[in-house]
Amino acid sequence: MFEQIKHNLETIAGVEIYPILSLLIFFLFFVGLAVWVISYSRERIQQLSQIPLTDDNQQNADQ
Repeated sequence: MFEQIKHNLETIAGVEIYPILSLLIFFLFFVGLAVWVISYSRERIQQLSQIPLTDDNQQNADQ
């Protein structure tokens, strides 16, 4: 079965670019995610971490 898939992929012109593009998209996504997480405001993280601990009434009063 692998030989059939390999043969089909070898007949497609320019197929070697797809693994490179996949790796590049994967890498850029996680680098972007890491940059977003590192640059996120510590005050906002603290505020979001308190959401499960607050009452709905108290949360509405703070806004």
